[in-house]
Amino acid sequence: MAEIIDTRIEPDRAIERACAVLSEGEPVAIPTETVYGLAADATNADAISRIYEMKGRPRFNPLICHVSDMAMAEAHVIFDPISRRLAEAFWPGPLTLILPERRESTVHALASAGLETLGIRMPEGFSRRVISHFGRPLAAPSANTSGRISPTSAAHVEADLGAKLRLILDAGPAEIGLESTIIKVEAGRLRLLRPGGLDVAEIEALTGFPVQRPEAAGATIEAPGMLASHYAPGAAVRLNAEDVRKGEALIRFGGKALPGESAAAIVLDLSPSGNLREAAANLFDYMKKADASGAATIAFGRMPDEGLGEAIVDRLERAAAPRV
Repeated sequence: MAEIIDTRIEPDRAIERACAVLSEGEPVAIPTETVYGLAADATNADAISRIYEMKGRPRFNPLICHVSDMAMAEAHVIFDPISRRLAEAFWPGPLTLILPERRESTVHALASAGLETLGIRMPEGFSRRVISHFGRPLAAPSANTSGRISPTSAAHVEADLGAKLRLILDAGPAEIGLESTIIKVEAGRLRLLRPGGLDVAEIEALTGFPVQRPEAAGATIEAPGMLASHYAPGAAVRLNAEDVRKGEALIRFGGKALPGESAAAIVLDLSPSGNLREAAANLFDYMKKADASGAATIAFGRMPDEGLGEAIVDRLERAAAPRV
């Protein structure tokens, strides 16, 4: 099983051990403000291959490269003026930008899945310290089996990938609980490739430009999280439930009880007070708890789709999509 180091108690040892394992081409589970990531040296083909192998991830699904500062980012991608403004405003934070990769970039092509662009992000918190000490970008998708529920705690990672990993860094529950928002700027237009922990309204307010939404789930894969079926529990998923069938697990929102929930296997409320930030932070953890209840189906009550609700609804629709 993986060694687990609490970064709040032993930060220096955590960084030293992480850099040692990463230098050997092995992935390390690291905490970020969004979800826990399965990080490996983005310049090392063998290390990136191990990410794909551990996750069972399709090779056509690109990885986000995480950097510690703008200097590291600029060594690998080319910023247009709008993207630079977004980075200056929202980094470090839950925003990934899809940018043209520099010819001289040392990030291996496996990380970009052969695309001419690179997804890049500057995370907030302890992971940024690890990247700074390591000195190279880390490719880091969520630390879970591909297509399954993303981990928001070290315990989630250990339960899923603990037998495959050498090291898990534990910084407590993820603050945001949703993956990063992914934006691509093309010819002055802003395209949303994946809604996430940064509200799109904040991006529109900063730039003064509308953000174009994805035309359809499962379109051409330009960034992580664009597969039609993703973030899925083992149980089937039923959305916008108006009632609860006997034996189902129920995840609702806003303290609104549903008819039949007394016969549910488990009842969880993402935010009894209707707080979308609280709901986002609880989403993946509650999906795992509902899945562990043994129910064959997880029913979700209706969710608002504005603000962070847009990202939550996106995850639920992908969780409910037909499985490959």
